[in-house]
Amino acid sequence: MRLDTGTATIDLPRTTALPRPRHRDRFFVGVAVAAAMSVFLGFARTYYLKTIFSTPTFPLLFHIHGALFTGWILLLVLQASLVVSRRTALHRRLGWIGLSLVVPMLITGSLVAIAAARGQGPISAAVRRGELTWVPVGIAPAEMLLNNLATMLLFGVFAAAGLAMRRRPDAHKRFMMLATIGLLPAAIGRAVITILGVFHPTLLLGGTALFVLAMAIYDRRSRGRLHPVTLWAGLTLILSFPTRLALADTALWQAVATWLTD
Repeated sequence: MRLDTGTATIDLPRTTALPRPRHRDRFFVGVAVAAAMSVFLGFARTYYLKTIFSTPTFPLLFHIHGALFTGWILLLVLQASLVVSRRTALHRRLGWIGLSLVVPMLITGSLVAIAAARGQGPISAAVRRGELTWVPVGIAPAEMLLNNLATMLLFGVFAAAGLAMRRRPDAHKRFMMLATIGLLPAAIGRAVITILGVFHPTLLLGGTALFVLAMAIYDRRSRGRLHPVTLWAGLTLILSFPTRLALADTALWQAVATWLTD
C-alpha cells in the first residue's frame, strides 16, 4: 500500500487480520480435560482401576461400551488441543473418527442401559452378592433406564448437529462439547459417591449444570452475550433432567420400560 504525501511516497505494510486469541480455544481444552477427569474419577473404581479395587468382571458388551466412550472423551481432548495448536487440517481428518464413533456409541449405550435395568450389569450383580455397598440406592430401574436413554438421545442430537455444522467452528465446538457434557451425569454421580460417599439425583443435575454454566460465563466474557448453541442446547440439556423425573413415574413410561426389559 502506498501513501502519497505530496512530497514523497511512503510504502505502508499491508494490514492482515489478527489471529484469534488462543486463550479462547484453551477454554474448550480445559472443559474437555475436566470432562475426562470426571469420567476417570467416576469410573476408576469400577472400570479403569478395577483390578486394584477387585470390582466385578464386565460382560463383553460393557467393555465395548466403555472403550467407545473412553475413545470419544480422549478424542475430544485431542481435537480441542489441535485447534489451540492451529493444526486444523489434522483436526478435520480426525473428525471422521468421531463421526464413526457416534452410531456405535448410541447402540451400545442403549443396550447397556437396558441390560442394567434388567439387573444384568456387573454392579447390580455385585450388590446382590453383597460385594458392594457404596453404589446409589433408591433409584428405580425404570427411572434409571429413562435417564440413560434420554442421555443417548441428547448425545445423538447434539453430536449430529455438531458434525453438520463443522464448517461453523463456533457452533460446531459448542455442540460437540455439550454432547459430551450430556454424557457426564453417570460419571459425576459415581465421582460424588467416591469422594463424599453420598448420592442424590440433584447432584447429577448440579454437576452437569456447572459445565453448562462455565460455557455461559465464557460466552458472556468473550462475546458479550450467550452463543445461541450454548443458550438453547444448554437449556435443553438442563431442562431435560426435571422432564425425565416427571416422565419416569407415568404409566406410559412404566409400560415402555416393562416392554424393553422383559
